[in-house]
Amino acid sequence: MANATIHVDVVSAEESIFSGEAEFVVLPGEAGELGIYPRHTPLITRIKPGAVRITPAGGGEQQLIFVAGGILEVQPKLITVLADTAIRGKDLDEAKATEAPQARRRSAAQRQGQGRDRYGRGRAGDARRAARRDPPSCARSSKSPPRRSAIVPRE
Repeated sequence: MANATIHVDVVSAEESIFSGEAEFVVLPGEAGELGIYPRHTPLITRIKPGAVRITPAGGGEQQLIFVAGGILEVQPKLITVLADTAIRGKDLDEAKATEAPQARRRSAAQRQGQGRDRYGRGRAGDARRAARRDPPSCARSSKSPPRRSAIVPRE
């Protein structure tokens, strides 16, 4: 079993990230971390965002690929990872890693400034739309006579 290998394909929507023979693969499955050796029982599962670690056949340096979720299919001689987004570990750098959270914060701040007050509530336009959907029970039509506060006999 020392020479047993399994073919691994990691594919994102943009490109093929990895394709080659491996001795062992570890990745974040939906129910926990999965370790897969050659001749593994067939399975299909969702994967969570995290690191896919591939130990290549014949030793060599372990390949590290970060995925943002996706689907895993395992066959006895083939592993296929269909990732939503995948980046090779060697392609990552500190600038890219810190850039994404900052971009999310900027877009959240922009969304907050568009039609929302500082507490995240809608402004007047949202209140008017809500009133049209659910008018108060005491609302009267403009055609009805004004309401009198006391009963006064007419002369």
